[in-house]
Amino acid sequence: MANSFHCCATCRHFRSERQGNNRKLVYYCHRLQYDTQPTYQFNCWDPTEKVLKLMEKRKRKEAGNQ
Repeated sequence: MANSFHCCATCRHFRSERQGNNRKLVYYCHRLQYDTQPTYQFNCWDPTEKVLKLMEKRKRKEAGNQ
């Protein structure tokens, strides 16, 4: 089963900031040191604590349904 939480936006290295005079929103991977998008996926994914808790909650729920 694919992990539905696996994407840049849920990674602890994901950053977003407004840059320039037009305040354009830029998404950035602090670890990889380049621009990214919230929906991109990389093998170096390291989920935030909040996402880890949600994943565990879903895992318990699915285990209870079987």
